[in-house]
Amino acid sequence: REPDVMFVATANLWRMGSRQLDGPADLVVEVISDDSVARDRDEKFFEYQQAGVHEYWIIDPRPGRMRADFYVLDAQGRYQAVPLGADNIYHSTVLPNFWLNTDWLWQEEADSLAVFGQIVGIEKVIAALQQDG
Repeated sequence: REPDVMFVATANLWRMGSRQLDGPADLVVEVISDDSVARDRDEKFFEYQQAGVHEYWIIDPRPGRMRADFYVLDAQGRYQAVPLGADNIYHSTVLPNFWLNTDWLWQEEADSLAVFGQIVGIEKVIAALQQDG
């Protein structure tokens, strides 16, 4: 399979071959289209689970169906859904300190500087901008 997005942690870079990944990615993201619903939600779900992909995100941007689902392998090697809180923020279990506000996924035009400021903390952004002059 070739996922839409995948992440391999530094500790697992030994899995990277010249043409393929020899073992599971740490995180896989699939973005659903009209012709990939069953493939992403069923086939790939079970394939990634069986392969040991620790974290699986399914993003569905189709009008009227906009949702993001997040799954993490449990101790038995089965995906468990990770519900979002009232703030619609997902905290990755694979990427330390990384979080995603799922509301950003549905914005027509995101203010990337504001998004970056929220991720790293606005104080850090202001300090970096002041240093650059």
